[in-house]
Formats: sequence, C-alpha cells, structure tokens
Amino acid sequence: MQRYFIELSYNGTTYHGWQIQPNAVTVQECLDKALSIYFRQSVVTLGCGRTDAGVHATQFYAHFDIESEIEAQSIKPLDLGRSVVGVNSLLPYQISVKRIFKVENTAHARFDATERAYHYHIHFHKDPFKLDRSWLHKGELDVEAMNEAAGILLKHTDFSCFSKSNTQTFTNNCKIVEAHFQIKDEALLFKIRADRFLRNMVRAIVGTLVRVGKNEIDLKQFKEIIESKNRSNAGQSVPACGLYLVNVIYPFVK
Repeated sequence: MQRYFIELSYNGTTYHGWQIQPNAVTVQECLDKALSIYFRQSVVTLGCGRTDAGVHATQFYAHFDIESEIEAQSIKPLDLGRSVVGVNSLLPYQISVKRIFKVENTAHARFDATERAYHYHIHFHKDPFKLDRSWLHKGELDVEAMNEAAGILLKHTDFSCFSKSNTQTFTNNCKIVEAHFQIKDEALLFKIRADRFLRNMVRAIVGTLVRVGKNEIDLKQFKEIIESKNRSNAGQSVPACGLYLVNVIYPFVK
C-alpha cells in the first residue's frame, strides 16, 4: 500500500461537517466515494480535523492508502495531476481537490500537523452575497476591547472553558500564537493560529469576545472565564457559517 495526502477545499453549508455520519451527508463521505470510484478500490480517508456542520475550509488535508500497483489501471503514480482532474469530476461543485501527492507511509494528516489557522467572518449589514458565508451581527462592537481580550489568549494554554464537553482528548492545552480582529470592508475578520484546537473552540472564543465587544464583560472577567476552565462561564458559540479552516502546516509539505 502507498500513502497519499490530498489537499482540498469545500463550502460546508450543505454538509453535516467533515466526518462521516450515519444519517447525514458529509464531506468525507463524498470524497471517499469519489476516490473509490476513480481508483477502483475501496478508499477511506482520514482528515486533519473534524469541522462541524456548516463550517468551511479553504485548506484541508486528508490521507489515504491505495494499492501501489495503480499503474495497472493506467494511472501513473507521478502523474497525479490527472488524478486531481478525475476525482474533481466525480465530486459535487462545493468540494474541490487541489492536489494529491505521495508521502511516507507513516505520515499522518491529523497527528503530524504542527499548526492550524482559522478565520471567522462577521458583517453588520444585510448582504445576500454573504448568506451562509459570514455571521450577520446586529449592533456595534468595541473592536479595540475585543483585541485586548484576544491578546490574553496568548498568555494561557488550558482552554477547557472553550471546549465542547465530553470530547475524547487527552489534554485541553493549546498554544495560541495569533489571535486578533481586523476591520475589512466594513466587516470584521478574526484570525487565530495555534498548534491545535479543541472541538468548538474557535466559535466559543469568538462568542465570548463578542460579549467583551458588547461591554457585557470586561477584560478581568474574560481572564477569569479562561481560568475557570468551565464551559458554562464562556459565551455562546457563534454560528458555523462564519468559520473557515484556512491553513494547516506540516513539516514535510510545501
């Protein structure tokens, strides 16, 4: 068997997240089906993470194994550009494969990632072209205060207060290296980078920062929420439509 990485992007609006679900259509289900048809063998992917229903990805990686003798199917291992075209022709328009490339058989899409980055989009006025692509927030926000609070995130590592309950993780520690809002085209863009993220973490962080921006809590209370390690103390998770996985870093991928 030979292991391959696949880089893709997708609009998650109509999908019940990345991971295969028993009674809902997911991105992984569509991708596995397309790969299996194209390579004429059963293909099961393993993703770099698991985005929730409605969340988008401009960059997402997965790995899969296929029999190495794919030359027998007139598909040359080094001519993977042809495979990209073929797999894309079998996928829904909302899912696009960017490239497929060979890696070492020990390479792992989830555990070998050293950094991930997410963006969250917020707009303030009704815009049909941002429907399901950004969160419409009614009312002004104190962006300066939100950025001061976001800076506090870089001084902590345990983010239990922003994690979905009962997850199968060994630790809730993450190293956040970037977290800030920027005003862009009369909208807000939140950027956050870390070595890893907990389930629902980014949406819970944004929801809590919005409370700061609405002057519902101050910086001291924001810090206390983090230190409480209690999810019930943090803000509500913001809608999935504004969240994008935008970058995943591996030491062996250029």
